[in-house]
Amino acid sequence: MKKKCIIIAEIGINHNGSLDLAKQLINEAAIAGCDAVKFQKRTIDEVYSPEELDKARESPFGNTNRDQKNGLEFSLEDFEMINSHCAEKKIDWFVSCWDINSQKIMRKFDLKYNKVASAMLTKKELLNEIASEKKYTFISTGMSTTNEIRDAINVFQGNNCDFELMHCNSSYPMENKDANLNMISTLRDEFKCDVGYSGHERGLQISIAAVALGATSIERHITLDRTMYGSDQSASIEAKGLGQLVRDIRIIEEALGDGKKNITSREKEIREKLANPYWDSNES
Repeated sequence: MKKKCIIIAEIGINHNGSLDLAKQLINEAAIAGCDAVKFQKRTIDEVYSPEELDKARESPFGNTNRDQKNGLEFSLEDFEMINSHCAEKKIDWFVSCWDINSQKIMRKFDLKYNKVASAMLTKKELLNEIASEKKYTFISTGMSTTNEIRDAINVFQGNNCDFELMHCNSSYPMENKDANLNMISTLRDEFKCDVGYSGHERGLQISIAAVALGATSIERHITLDRTMYGSDQSASIEAKGLGQLVRDIRIIEEALGDGKKNITSREKEIREKLANPYWDSNES
């Protein structure tokens, strides 16, 4: 029996530094029926160089990259509030950490899952730190080569840490022609593991098609309003669309069945009605 697809609502940095907004997004994900929400965590001075942080950048938080990055970063106390809110809403949450310090900090919460962001796929020291926790890990594969994916898998296998890959194209928003959904089966066949899909497209069709092609997880960015400030907002799903996505994925899962030929109970009723004189049991 095919296992249930894990549906992840990626809040990421779409909370714009607001705990209230983050709670609203958690609420929408829970109402829609998502299995989990995901955030991001960075130690700004470790992930970015001083030169990068000092660059000019206009944002609601100030005039430099540092102002913008710090404005979007939640504190440990903020995550404690998120932890409590998710427990109240009965939805799992987890984080993609971009540095070892952040990974260690987030251990406080004993979360169910880990996540490797596409941009971190080649950071072997970070991968080893994540894999050492032996939590089920989603590994996004955007911007990566087959050899880079293989190297990352070797880290997790070497640590006896369960994982699944997530096919991904890291453009925001992604054009439909770049989805290349057949990579789901390519990755599954090549690496003999479960493969999900992390999408950055507009609309729902590609994510639904990914499930029909066997994706074991779906991750989509969510927002309250795609016109809000933020680089990820335009590639995100609003609340109504999120509900439709979860509904349609569950319909597709049910419709896929087990692939075994059988006569359903409804068919048996029809067969009995047609059996005499129309049904010839010798016909195929």
